[in-house]
Amino acid sequence: MFRTRPVVCPPKYQVRNEYVRRVHPIIHPVVQVNRINVVDVPRHIIKPIRRTEVVHHRRNSHFW
Repeated sequence: MFRTRPVVCPPKYQVRNEYVRRVHPIIHPVVQVNRINVVDVPRHIIKPIRRTEVVHHRRNSHFW
């Protein structure tokens, strides 16, 4: 009886991937700025000025 030699093929891989979640912290710094903006606004101030005037009333007729 003659026997033949077996043919051996390269192996085939069957991979079953499984994923497990792991927390990876990523820090995002946030800078809060309190900004005060100063804006010039005109303010009109009225300063009353008082004066006394003396008015001499004369007649228009010429008496010399």
